[in-house]
Amino acid sequence: MSAELPMSGEEMLTTTRSVRRGLDLERAVDPELVKDCLRLALQAPNGNNRQKWRWILLTDPRVRANVAEVYRAAFHDRNAAALERLDEVPEGTRSVLTAARALADRLHRVPVLVIPCLELPDGRLPTGNQAALWASLLPAAWSYALAARSRGLVTAWTAVHLDREQEVADLLGLPATVRQGALLPTAYPLRTTFRPGPRLPLEEVLHHDGWQGRD
Repeated sequence: MSAELPMSGEEMLTTTRSVRRGLDLERAVDPELVKDCLRLALQAPNGNNRQKWRWILLTDPRVRANVAEVYRAAFHDRNAAALERLDEVPEGTRSVLTAARALADRLHRVPVLVIPCLELPDGRLPTGNQAALWASLLPAAWSYALAARSRGLVTAWTAVHLDREQEVADLLGLPATVRQGALLPTAYPLRTTFRPGPRLPLEEVLHHDGWQGRD
């Protein structure tokens, strides 16, 4: 981002990347700056404005190390087979996997971890489609990522640790009514310019006036 010109909304929306490798692990992040980003995130929509979101901010090195240990175990449980045959997978998949492994291996060194959560009446997730439930949290989590980008920070969206959600809940002393939705490592980047990510053309994913309608 230029030092003279503010970041446009379009630039922020198209260049807020999941940064896994290019994190500055030596530069401290002021928790107050993270709190400013979270205050902006709380303007996101949520069901009936109940604001059942809860935010876990992790800065203590010992706490981060404990969470990172669980994260690594979950990551390798999920990806062990793919990591053993990296030479057989497409280059794009290989790049994402190796970057994700790098993040898992160094997660304990990321200066700030943010875990967005929802507080539910009994802590149980509903059966069937859960879109309405998570729509009361995930837009705010993404708003946090955008706010962090606008302030010179970067994040990585990950939810691998949810494979061992209860272990992390026990580490952090979360009540049974609180469910985690993601984990957002937050740091300063090693570089400040980012390009839009590779995405399918809109024409390949847009259906107009029904599934059969394609532009």
